[in-house]
Amino acid sequence: MAGGRSRRMGEQAKALANLGGLPLIQHVINRLRPQVGSLVLSVEHHSPALERFGLPQLDDPQPGSRGPLGGLLTALEHLPPGVDWLLLAPCDAPFVPLDLAKRLLGQAVSLTSPGCIARYAGELQPTFSVWHRSLAARLRSCVVDEGSGGFKQFLAAMPLPSLDWEVADVSPFFNVNTPADLELAERALAH
Repeated sequence: MAGGRSRRMGEQAKALANLGGLPLIQHVINRLRPQVGSLVLSVEHHSPALERFGLPQLDDPQPGSRGPLGGLLTALEHLPPGVDWLLLAPCDAPFVPLDLAKRLLGQAVSLTSPGCIARYAGELQPTFSVWHRSLAARLRSCVVDEGSGGFKQFLAAMPLPSLDWEVADVSPFFNVNTPADLELAERALAH
């Protein structure tokens, strides 16, 4: 997910913020690429600045960001034939777990659930999740018909199981949202 407006980062787009000599999004790409068959970027609208990563960009379903649910909906609706599962992760999480897909998908399949969400230190992390294509119609109704953009409302109506993650010195679900967060990530990366 790379469709946020980066309001708290000031002038720079957070996906392109420098972390350890690489754009923040490149850290996420590097950690996700071995876990999935292909990667796409969910964006509010096409970004020339993101073209250098060589990944398809999928625009939100309606103008004016509908939040993360809009991006999820677009990505689910663009799954290629024969691909039933989508791993969702944000572009601002440089420490995303290297086994995220395997563990979340394993939990969803073992529970015969159409999805699974990471939970860390008792908090759901819905932008770190797996989703089955069968949820696309329900998401479309929520996003397009009801105008919802956030996970809380959707998950209240359609609860999905979660999978607890071990607490670590640096949260694998740490998001860089501000310049101060970027400094914390830089220190964590150095260690």
